[in-house]
Amino acid sequence: MAADAPMLKTADIQLIQRILPHRYPFLLVDRVVEIDGTQSAIGLKNVSMNEPHFQGHFPGTPIMPGVTIIEAMAQTAAVMVGVALDLADKEMLIYFMAIDAAKFRRKVVPGDQLRMEVTTLRGKAGAKVWRFKGVATVDGEMAAECEFTAMMDLPKEA
Repeated sequence: MAADAPMLKTADIQLIQRILPHRYPFLLVDRVVEIDGTQSAIGLKNVSMNEPHFQGHFPGTPIMPGVTIIEAMAQTAAVMVGVALDLADKEMLIYFMAIDAAKFRRKVVPGDQLRMEVTTLRGKAGAKVWRFKGVATVDGEMAAECEFTAMMDLPKEA
C-alpha cells in the first residue's frame, strides 16, 4: 500500500450488528474486510448448511437463493455507509427501492464463502437515496451481480 493511500476500515460481527437491524436468520454478512469510505467495500458471508432456506431450496440439492445473495450485497453496502458515516447505534433502517440488471452465474452452496464487492454509484453523507453496484463471487468466480437502489432511513438526530 502506498504511503499516502487511505487506511481501509473493517467491520466485525459486533459492529455489523450495531449498524444493521437484521438478525438471524436474515443477517447475511459475517464480516466486512475492506471499507473505503462511502466508495466501496468487500464483505464476506460463510455459507452454512444450517441456514433455514436450505430446508426447502432445494431438498437434496441445497442452493443459496439468488434473492439472499442480493440481500447480502445490500447489507454489505449498508455496513459500508454505516461505518463511513459513523452510524453505529443510530437505529438506521434500510429499504430496497430497486434492483436492476440482476444476473446469476454460479450456484452458491453450503461450504462456499461468498465475497460481496459493492461500489457506490450515487450517494453521499446526508443523502437518503443511494445507488450501488454489487458483485458476488466464490473462489474468484462470479456468482451474481446487480445494481440496486436503497433508502437509508435515519433517526432525526443522526
